[in-house]
Amino acid sequence: MNNNKSRQFLKYTGALRVLLFVFPILFLVSCGVYTFKDVSIDYTKIKTIKIGYFENKARYNNPLLSPRLTDQFTQKVASYTKLTRTTNDDAHYQVQGYISTYNVSTSGVAQQKAATNRLTVGAHIIFKDIVNDKTNEFDVSRDFDFSANLSLQEAEGRLLDEVVKNLSDEIFNRIFSNW
Repeated sequence: MNNNKSRQFLKYTGALRVLLFVFPILFLVSCGVYTFKDVSIDYTKIKTIKIGYFENKARYNNPLLSPRLTDQFTQKVASYTKLTRTTNDDAHYQVQGYISTYNVSTSGVAQQKAATNRLTVGAHIIFKDIVNDKTNEFDVSRDFDFSANLSLQEAEGRLLDEVVKNLSDEIFNRIFSNW
């Protein structure tokens, strides 16, 4: 009888351990709380990067977006790579681009009036790998919902940090994490 209880206890603790290990992983993946920080750079060949200013060419110009996006991306490169930033045109990697989209649209309606608005922000990026003679152009875009009770200026004040972080992360991951 005592032996059966020991076996049941071991089965129970084994199952509990599996649940305690698997559940957090499933939770993190399903909630989108994950990052891709595995940077794929051959540091024996690639040592420098030139990052251009991300000019705002969208129809609507948020004056804070360009400098904040450029700064955030530059800081991310400095934090997650060993590349040395330079202003020389012979840098091994060269990143330039511009904000191409900044639009507001209605995304939700309640009682025949707008309840939720959506700010769509996009950028066009040109990435040059001088060492391997490759150029990659791509677009990134993100949507940010906000209450229709807010003016655009109020929404921008609340969303700017999130907009800058998400766009910067997207650009970084497209360039350095090969996805």
